[in-house]
Amino acid sequence: MTRDDALKQLSQIARERGFGRHVGSDRLIQAGLDALIAGVESPSLAMLAGLLRSEEPDAPALFDQVLEELGLLFHPPADPQSAKWAMAYWAAGQIADGSLDPAFGTHLIWADIAYDLGYPVELEPLVHCAHNLEAWEESWGVSVEELKGEAVQAAKQFLSKGSTAHAGD
Repeated sequence: MTRDDALKQLSQIARERGFGRHVGSDRLIQAGLDALIAGVESPSLAMLAGLLRSEEPDAPALFDQVLEELGLLFHPPADPQSAKWAMAYWAAGQIADGSLDPAFGTHLIWADIAYDLGYPVELEPLVHCAHNLEAWEESWGVSVEELKGEAVQAAKQFLSKGSTAHAGD
């Protein structure tokens, strides 16, 4: 893992946590260890990376401290609707770049975002992909991989259409 990969991983986890997703202490500690090995420097990073299993409850606070030291702390928009749109763009970006499984990502958009936003037309293709992936049966004559590919394309299309559409929400 390169230094840039490690910083990207820390930033992604910061966004996950910022959007209210649970990230286990073991994953926070592992991200710290990955960053340390990759040459990232921060006063608290070695403490995070060296936490023992019995010290796991300290991981979230130390992780936030590391993020602050590296300038990676993430706060979603205060407005709930803007925060949901930001989360939609984040999830779509993760689907598009392959770091989030398309079935899980589209389900997240459908269940945690589109619902709260009243199912906006911009999210319909992603919600449609979520429905197809959840209901898929072998008799359809299309593979799950093809449906996941459609979800990746829908995510890329959403990102290309809306990069500024909801910036001011």
